[in-house]
Amino acid sequence: MRLSLIAVAACAALAACSSPEGEATEPADAPAALPPGRPAIYEAARVGPEEFVRALYAVHATPGASMGEPLQPGQDPIYDRMLNAMIGADFAKAAGEVPTLNYDPICDCQDSEGFRLDSVTVTQSGPAAAEAAVVFTNAGETKRQTLKLVKEGPMWKVSDVLVPGRPALTEQLMAAIS
Repeated sequence: MRLSLIAVAACAALAACSSPEGEATEPADAPAALPPGRPAIYEAARVGPEEFVRALYAVHATPGASMGEPLQPGQDPIYDRMLNAMIGADFAKAAGEVPTLNYDPICDCQDSEGFRLDSVTVTQSGPAAAEAAVVFTNAGETKRQTLKLVKEGPMWKVSDVLVPGRPALTEQLMAAIS
């Protein structure tokens, strides 16, 4: 009798601690999802190429989201070393004038208005190389572009932006700084 009372008490204690049917619980130490912005992008860049690309566009698709304080041209960790070097040289050569890259190449825009990410298709060509075909709508206009991605160290980065009908971003920058 005493053993059965202990068993009933143990079951009651376990039932009191468990969540109701169908309710999922998170471990107490699970990290909170970061709001769209640089910290979320940097975290996603360590996870995989698709997560990285989706985090890049989440900043544009989320009203009120921001990349924070602008970084020095050529020192943005979302771009690889070569693209950063070209961006820095473009701004240096412009010397107070309007540089070739005077817009956000991720959204192909100056400003985001009613931005919506329609699709992302990532094709990985190796452990440190991938391409992301992206379709998005901004200001009522549907756009397509391809982000060339490389993995530098533990993070995925943009190495080029290809927009149909235009030279690649790296070609535009190379022509401007040559």
